[in-house]
Amino acid sequence: MKLTRIFISFLIIFAMLSETAFAAFWNKDSAADLGNDIQKEEFPDGKDVEPTFEEPLTEENTTVITGSVEEVRDINLDDCLRLALGNNPRIQAAMQDVFAADARLRQVWSNYFPKLSWQTGYTRIRQLQLSDVLDKTLIFNYYLLGQISASQMLYDFGVTQNKATISRLDKQGYQISLTATVNDVVCEVKKAYYNFQYALEAKKVAEEMVERYEAFYNQAKAFYIAGTSPKVDVTIAEVNLSNSKLMLIQAEHAISIAMAKLSNTMGLPYASKYNISDNLRYNPCNITLSDAVDIARESRPEFKLADVRVEEARQNVKLAKKSYFPTFNIEGQYQIGGATPTSNYGYNFGGYLTFPTVNGMLIKNEIKEAKALHLKEQSTAAGTKNDIYFEIQQAFYSLQEKKSSIPVAFLGLKQAKENYELSYGRYKVGVGNPVELKEAQVQYQDAMLQYYNALYQFNSARAELEKFIGRNLTDGEVQLNIEKPKKKKSKSKKNA
Repeated sequence: MKLTRIFISFLIIFAMLSETAFAAFWNKDSAADLGNDIQKEEFPDGKDVEPTFEEPLTEENTTVITGSVEEVRDINLDDCLRLALGNNPRIQAAMQDVFAADARLRQVWSNYFPKLSWQTGYTRIRQLQLSDVLDKTLIFNYYLLGQISASQMLYDFGVTQNKATISRLDKQGYQISLTATVNDVVCEVKKAYYNFQYALEAKKVAEEMVERYEAFYNQAKAFYIAGTSPKVDVTIAEVNLSNSKLMLIQAEHAISIAMAKLSNTMGLPYASKYNISDNLRYNPCNITLSDAVDIARESRPEFKLADVRVEEARQNVKLAKKSYFPTFNIEGQYQIGGATPTSNYGYNFGGYLTFPTVNGMLIKNEIKEAKALHLKEQSTAAGTKNDIYFEIQQAFYSLQEKKSSIPVAFLGLKQAKENYELSYGRYKVGVGNPVELKEAQVQYQDAMLQYYNALYQFNSARAELEKFIGRNLTDGEVQLNIEKPKKKKSKSKKNA
């Protein structure tokens, strides 16, 4: 059996080798070109897969962000901020919180307004005890045509006033939170706007690289036709040109994403395409750390909110201690009714000193809870202020770092451009090689992107610092505690 299996395996291997040799004998030409033919199905020509670019943004295919299709205009950062303040849903929600807090404050003050009520009805009564005593069924009909009651709280020993103070502080807290929300939205819009500017600059770099790689390709093709350079130089230049076109496509889509992000931060996610009127640039910001901290104490919303929460907790302690206090009310009532709807009438009025139901154990622990929460808010406020100081420090030092990197990036851009021009000049006269030129082009492209990225990082860091101090910085000028000069009284001279 073993010999039979070995013999069958040998026949199968011999048949396979014979088939391969027979195919090679009858297809000598095909065997000779094996591995040299390019399969068009797997590797199509470059012209067949050449990308198509969308129509550039012009006045004909651009609509205004406000919705008008008749007017086309550019927008700047101030326009974006105005649109965000009017359309961002976070700001709208924070505004409604302020309105609701104002309504709650008015609800508390309503305790000082009179209370009116009116009642009418019919009652049928069968007196059980008198019926048993008199052995007679006694049934009465009682009509109440109308009962008007009026009451007025005159004094509650400061309870309503204390509640109103707490509600007023709560409203003030929501107003401060609204300011903090506006600061956050402004920072997000600025960063998105700078990111949009960076995307536009990156597209310009990609377009410039396409032009330079195309010139490189044309030069290499001319050298190849003249017979001074091999075919591989043309291939390298063609590959570089294709890669640059691919980067241009990515840059164009990055612009669309950046525009969508900016529109979303403004609260207009469905806005049409628009142009921006300025380029990414350096905005000087000369400010010291001490100045930034002083500005934050005056302008940072969270800094003020921490003090408001502490005062609100202190007012809650005072309110808890007033749980024993009574309320002084006056009340009047007029009734008409009786056996028939209008058979009789009655009235009463008077003043009442109403004491609350006292649970000493409950009130004592409520006061303890309020005191503990007051101490907690004090500690929370201290921690918040410490965090604000750390955020300012972090943003300030980050801004200094980004500011210092700009001249370095610019120097690198200058050197990379000079290196590229030298390399291209060497290649143009036939001295350089395509690898050297490609490296110079890549370095020049990276240097341009690094420079624009340094500008973007600096502007974003500046926006972060403005958010943490709670104030916008205009042209780097910081002025604190400026006192207006007093006007000198002019002495009038009398003519003799």
